[in-house]
Amino acid sequence: MKRNFFIHLAFFVSVFILFSIIRGWLNFSYWTFWVGGVLGTIIPEADQLLYVFFINPQELTSQRIILLIKNRNFTGALRMLFETGSERYDLVFHSNIFLIISGILFVWILTSSGSVLGFGLALGLILDLLLDRLITRVYHRTS
Repeated sequence: MKRNFFIHLAFFVSVFILFSIIRGWLNFSYWTFWVGGVLGTIIPEADQLLYVFFINPQELTSQRIILLIKNRNFTGALRMLFETGSERYDLVFHSNIFLIISGILFVWILTSSGSVLGFGLALGLILDLLLDRLITRVYHRTS
């Protein structure tokens, strides 16, 4: 879990610094680009909550997480959610179809939108999804 976090953080920071240099967004007025990137990396993680509450709430781990949330133990619920993340495989945002659609939308936003926030959001989203796909392929291949 910590290793994945540091891999995501390193790629996020390096890609966003690279895009900031290339696009000339080194001024503080482009802070919305970074905020959009952070939001874009958080959105795919909401997929775990969709799975727990709507897709498979009868699963034992889902029931434990729901019980922790009902007892207002949010840190314990988040910890269990991230520690058992590899057990959930029917995630909506991590499907191939969603990856293709978000890739098409990223190209559209890249070429036509003037919104710095939207550009950061799309870049953060596609970067996070591609990293998750790459990490799971490498992990499953080596184990």
